[in-house]
Amino acid sequence: MQIEIHPYNETYREPIISVWEKSVRATHDFLTPDDIAFYKKLVSEIDFRAFSVYCLTSSQNVLGFLGVLDNKIEMLFVDPAYIGQGLGRTLMLFALDNLHADKVDVNEENTKAIAFYTKFGFIPYERLEKDSEGKDHPILKMKRP
Repeated sequence: MQIEIHPYNETYREPIISVWEKSVRATHDFLTPDDIAFYKKLVSEIDFRAFSVYCLTSSQNVLGFLGVLDNKIEMLFVDPAYIGQGLGRTLMLFALDNLHADKVDVNEENTKAIAFYTKFGFIPYERLEKDSEGKDHPILKMKRP
């Protein structure tokens, strides 16, 4: 499979939202359907041009995407059909090498994501009881030393 990383453009908007939703449904088992609908509305309103967003594609299909702002990974999602095939790693290496990302916030309940970021040298340095929307989903702030 030939994959490429492209900077965001508006043609990627709906595919990104679709990948986000499929990925969240597959990996965030601590969220209720109402939580997912709530967050999907927020994601749908994001101006992806306001920060560094890149899409991982194959034959024009978005398989995953990454967003970084001020050296912080704000989003990294892979279509669940491709999880475990190295695409998350590809996006992470791009974030580290090209965007100089050194911080990320992770849902504490998402243990697989914590393990993923730990593999790349991220360590927790702060814990928040609630997420940025005030919901009871604790956040681990992680950084690379």
